Amino acid sequence: MATVVAHRGPDAHGTWVDGSVGLGHRRLAILDLSARGNQPMASQDGRYEIVFNGEIYNFRALRSALEARGETFTTTGDTEVVLSAFRRDGVASFSTLNGMFAIAIWDRHEERLVLARDRFGQKPLYLHRRAHALVFGSEIKSILATGRSPRELDWAGLHEFCWFGATLGARTLFGQIEKLLPGHHLSFDRSGATSAAFWSIENVRTRTDSVEDATARVRDLLDRAVERHLESDVPVGVFLSGGIDSSALALLAARYRGPGLATYSVSFDFDPGELARARVVATQAHANHHELNVRGTDIAEVVRTLIHHHDQPFGDAANIPLFLLARQLGGAVKVVLQGDGGDEIFAGYRRYNVLGFARAWQLAARIAPLRFLAGRRSGQRLERFLRAIGSRDAGRRMALLLTEESASRSPVRLLGAAVRDQVARTDPFARYGEFDARLRDLDVVQRMLHTDASILLPDVFCEKVDRATMAQGLEVRLPFLDTELTDYVLGLPSNYKVHRLQKKWLLRRALRGTVPDEILDAPKRGFGVPYGAWLRGPLRALMEEALLHGRSAREGLVDVVACRRAIDEHVGGRLDHGFLLYKMLELALWAEEYL
Repeated sequence: MATVVAHRGPDAHGTWVDGSVGLGHRRLAILDLSARGNQPMASQDGRYEIVFNGEIYNFRALRSALEARGETFTTTGDTEVVLSAFRRDGVASFSTLNGMFAIAIWDRHEERLVLARDRFGQKPLYLHRRAHALVFGSEIKSILATGRSPRELDWAGLHEFCWFGATLGARTLFGQIEKLLPGHHLSFDRSGATSAAFWSIENVRTRTDSVEDATARVRDLLDRAVERHLESDVPVGVFLSGGIDSSALALLAARYRGPGLATYSVSFDFDPGELARARVVATQAHANHHELNVRGTDIAEVVRTLIHHHDQPFGDAANIPLFLLARQLGGAVKVVLQGDGGDEIFAGYRRYNVLGFARAWQLAARIAPLRFLAGRRSGQRLERFLRAIGSRDAGRRMALLLTEESASRSPVRLLGAAVRDQVARTDPFARYGEFDARLRDLDVVQRMLHTDASILLPDVFCEKVDRATMAQGLEVRLPFLDTELTDYVLGLPSNYKVHRLQKKWLLRRALRGTVPDEILDAPKRGFGVPYGAWLRGPLRALMEEALLHGRSAREGLVDVVACRRAIDEHVGGRLDHGFLLYKMLELALWAEEYL
């Protein structure tokens, strides 16, 4: 989606004028509101026009339902279906869309622009609002290219980035550029801009099915989700890591595509992956299996490149292997299925187990020698966890369980003094507090699951997947975020997902007989990106130049003395500051290019 500039007010005499800019590698469409240049798709009556980034997986079913109501179609794709549904039902139509999308619709009669973004934020949509104008686009750089938005820091966004490696909710690191929240639509006309949710996680229907019924239902819903996500005009492959989620996708996809389904497994020079497990699954699926070895060469250049594609510093270094993998595919495949979302929907992280015994851990936190642990590298992780679980504020507890930073030492200590003063006036945990309040009626594990689905998925994982792969022209689809599947699973009791300390209990149960037992019963193997080691090796020179001598050091964005101390402690092996230093490196490199 390109940038569109829309004006209202007496200077524009009620007309909407263009200011279109399309940059980057993502699919491009130009909406020209003054009827000059390239045109979006128009409705048959000429009233509505649409630009659309994404995929709607249930568009065939929606089309049939619309045809039954008298609608006719001139194309065979999903865009006209989205437009026709909106013409019939307005913003209520967005809740019927099962897919990933960022949508802009112009109503010529009402002189109104309507934007919408999918419920988990799989596709980005940014805004710059002014008194008489709205600028929006799929990339921040395209908004900046209009010259209408100043390049100023958002202090609250910077505070969140220091803790979590990303800005949360509507914030970006630019003070006057925001994200449209997932599951929301926005209308802009002569009276101004208003936004509202068309889907909200607290309105998910509670499910009371028996375990047996839930198992059968999950099995069926996941199967249908994969079938829908295979809908494509080009061949679809599967990223097969060898874990439960990707193995399920490969084996279910093979039911519909038959022998020869393209699967891709990868090992990196910094992580061997799970090639042996992936081979077992590929053999069972009769797949056309590919094994790629990706070398992490020129890491410094990749880091810079990814900042350019994110338009913001991004602290989850897992975007690096995704980018490298997409680059190595070299256009051989255009669409792949990936297992992201399974851990957040079905409870695949250790913290969900831990929260079930929060009181016992909180007692341990009160008696543990936390100060002693904090000063030793071997005890850093335990100290961080005990401080997090020991927090009396539930929102803060959830936030601290999701960051590698410790409550004992704020990560803003590496910022310059004047910058620290500014961020100190903001609350980096406010977004978590908001969801804690909204989900207060849920048990502690379910609250964490729903909060992860509302914050971690859109602000970190979907951002990571979309930017790292679309930078290489590769479309990644996430069947575990299918609307029908998530509507059902999110409403199931938390003890169906975490049962007797076993993570993903219900999913494992549903996949028994489909996925080999040796995959289902294997311990979870996390994917580790060695940014800590890179900062001692191939990224060290870049880090020291950026943090000790670069523009951010000279202009006070970072504190040179504090950075020098942290670098020495990290490089010398006394303490692990990898996550913090990587974020500060990202921040400094971003500031050089964007501020």
